[in-house]
Amino acid sequence: MKKTVQINYFALFREQRGLAEETVETGADTVGQLYEELQKRHRFTLPKNSLRAALNDEFCQWECALKAGDRIVFIPPVAGG
Repeated sequence: MKKTVQINYFALFREQRGLAEETVETGADTVGQLYEELQKRHRFTLPKNSLRAALNDEFCQWECALKAGDRIVFIPPVAGG
């Protein structure tokens, strides 16, 4: 079943997507499935195992279930300097 979720993009994701945020309709059931869908759709270059995800402002596992209205952030590795 399709659901609408809000995605916020930071750092490399913002550069690759060209947006800071978007609302998407997805059939993904989990945060991990959503990332895989977005990775294919937008050609994100970072592998899932190098990221963290947050669901509604809380860090979460890739297996966390999605529901309509959720807000998701994918957090790339941080480079210091």
